[in-house]
Amino acid sequence: MLVLFGSPHPKGATAQVLEAFLQEVDRQAVRVVSFDAYRGNYHPCIACGYCQTKEACVFSDLDEFDQELRAADYLVMAAPVYHLSFPAPFKAVMDRWQRYFEARFAMGIRPPIEKPKTAVFLTAYGSRDAQGVQVMTRQLELAFTIMNTRLQHVVAWPDTDHAPNGKAPAEILSQARQAALAMTGEI
Repeated sequence: MLVLFGSPHPKGATAQVLEAFLQEVDRQAVRVVSFDAYRGNYHPCIACGYCQTKEACVFSDLDEFDQELRAADYLVMAAPVYHLSFPAPFKAVMDRWQRYFEARFAMGIRPPIEKPKTAVFLTAYGSRDAQGVQVMTRQLELAFTIMNTRLQHVVAWPDTDHAPNGKAPAEILSQARQAALAMTGEI
C-alpha cells in the first residue's frame, strides 16, 4: 500500500482520516509505505520533455515513489482541499506523473504501469461546499486512467473549520475504516 500524504499538518484533519483508515489495514498482510509531499520537498515538473523519450524523469527525487507505485496493490491519496484543489506540494507530485502520460502517448507503452491497483482519496475541507472534493476526485480519476488505477472510495470530512475541538466526527472515521476494510478485502 502506497500512501501519499499532502497536508502541512501531520496531526490535522486529513491526518485523522488517514489514521482511521490505516488502523484497519492488516500490517501483517499489507506493507504500507508512506511519502509526505510537504516533508519530501519534491521538485515540480518543468515540462522539459525528458520523459517523452525515456521511461524516467530528469529529477530522481521521486524514483523511490515510482518504484513503490509500480509495486503497489493499493494507493492512498490523503490531502486537504486548498482553493478547490490539492495543496501545492501534493500537486507537484501529481504533476510529475506526466512521465506516465508520456510513456503511454509518446512512447506507446500500454499500460505505462503494468500492475493494476485500487485507490482511495481521503480529504478534509473547511467549508460545507463539496465542489473542491469533486474537482480533486475528477483530477485523480483522469490521472488514474493512465496509471492502471481505479478510484474505489472517497472519504471527505466537510466543515472542519467548525469541528468541535478539531476532532473528526465518528461517522467520518467510520467511513475511513470501512473504506480500508473494503479496499483490502476484509469485508
